[in-house]
Amino acid sequence: MGFEILQSRGLANPAHTQRIKQWVIETFELGEDVSVLVTELQCSEPGCPPLETVIAIMGADKTKKQHKLHKPLAEVTPADIAELKDGKPLH
Repeated sequence: MGFEILQSRGLANPAHTQRIKQWVIETFELGEDVSVLVTELQCSEPGCPPLETVIAIMGADKTKKQHKLHKPLAEVTPADIAELKDGKPLH
């Protein structure tokens, strides 16, 4: 796959990444034993959005859930996170 993690190169805003993590924790009512990873990816494959935000939720029991928002990290809002929980279609 043609993905590049932008956050590791310092291009994603760390403050906004932290806000998104907090929105996920609050929206999904996650405990302290759950890890949340927020990453912005650039896709070079045809038909793929130029940037997308990937949210991974990892439980202490090794369960994993991944969500993708087809928009850059800087454009993610609390409403987007609420839609993930409600299972509505992603943008």
